Amino acid sequence: MPARSGAVPTVPLVTAGTALAALPVLYNVDPNSTHLPLCPLHAVTGLNCPLCGATRATYALLHGQLSTALHDNALYVVALPFLLWLWYRWFNASGSQVLQRRTLPRTIWIGLIVVASVFGIVRNLPAGDWLSPPG
Repeated sequence: MPARSGAVPTVPLVTAGTALAALPVLYNVDPNSTHLPLCPLHAVTGLNCPLCGATRATYALLHGQLSTALHDNALYVVALPFLLWLWYRWFNASGSQVLQRRTLPRTIWIGLIVVASVFGIVRNLPAGDWLSPPG
């Protein structure tokens, strides 16, 4: 654990608190039958971005439906542990003077962008239709 300068990591805590506060609401509001704001890319082009279906996947995960969540957005479901790990790193580094040295290497960021881009392209092709959320 890095040495802390005594600062409270406010932004990571507010981010986590906001996300956690939204979970009970999402648990009770089915995004499959309730109108929620559309992804701007999907609204304009009809294409699914790499995050399309993440709200539905979260709803399914909250209800213990892993296969449905994977169908709604497999990349999001598989990436959740990594996202939680990134948040943990952010939380630990936010009160430290070594934040600049704790960022991920450029090759990892490039890899993440490539994976998300390929996923976004494949899920919009006829052969990758099974990766697209319903509706």
